[in-house]
Formats: sequence, structure tokens, C-alpha cells
Amino acid sequence: MASELLAESLSMLFYTVAAGALTVAGVTAEYASLQHFGSGETMVALWLAAIGGIMLYAGVYGLGYQKVLRGVRGQ
Repeated sequence: MASELLAESLSMLFYTVAAGALTVAGVTAEYASLQHFGSGETMVALWLAAIGGIMLYAGVYGLGYQKVLRGVRGQ
């Protein structure tokens, strides 16, 4: 029983940290995209915007909502 609780707690901690890291990296990529767009480097800006959007989606929805929030709620 205790080992199952420990395993579940560690997996939730991992998913929480991974969701946070992906979200921060996504926001950073989006910010860098705006900086490159402002300096006229459109292709780099578009690439960073796409990567940032994917990271934000994965961090907020994929891990944050699907794994962490549902795991906390017990669904």
C-alpha cells in the first residue's frame, strides 16, 4: 500500500515538473519569437512561434490537465 502511494506521488511530481518546464519553455519560445519578428527575422520567428505553441499545448493541456489535474481529482 505504501509503495503504491509512493509510486503515484513520484509520478505526479514528475508530471507536475515536466508540465511546468514545458510551459516555461513555451512562453520563452513565444517571447523569443516576438523578438525575432520585431528584428525582421520572420522565418525564425514563425519557427519559434510554432515550437512555442506546441510546448504550451503539451505543458498546459497534455500534461497539466490530462495527467496532473485528472490525477489530483482521481478521475
